[in-house]
Amino acid sequence: RSPKQNLLLIKGEISVINQVLINSYTMALSKLLVASLFISLFLLQLAQAEEKIVKTTSYYGGGSLDCGVACEARCSEASRWKMCMRACGTCCARCQCVPPGTSGNEDVCPCYATMTTHGGRHKCP
Repeated sequence: RSPKQNLLLIKGEISVINQVLINSYTMALSKLLVASLFISLFLLQLAQAEEKIVKTTSYYGGGSLDCGVACEARCSEASRWKMCMRACGTCCARCQCVPPGTSGNEDVCPCYATMTTHGGRHKCP
């Protein structure tokens, strides 16, 4: 072979090696991108699950009670949110107790369950 043919052969081999390296780099980068996407989605799901747990946790009795947080959880599905929050806030301040969930479970807070309006209607949501 002539030196020119050897040089062309070496250039061809270098070109093949470069192409293999570029393909490997591209493949690694795409795998990293997919992995990052899955990790981001997992963290988002985790954050949403934690928020849901906080909203459905029982807020009753003992220690200091954050009535705002407890009532936000209690009224989260109310059609008249402001009215629910006002009534719940009053009940929470008096009873230091808000039943878990968005409705029912009033057996957990007897004070909350028995409080009535001047007209004799159930006061607490």
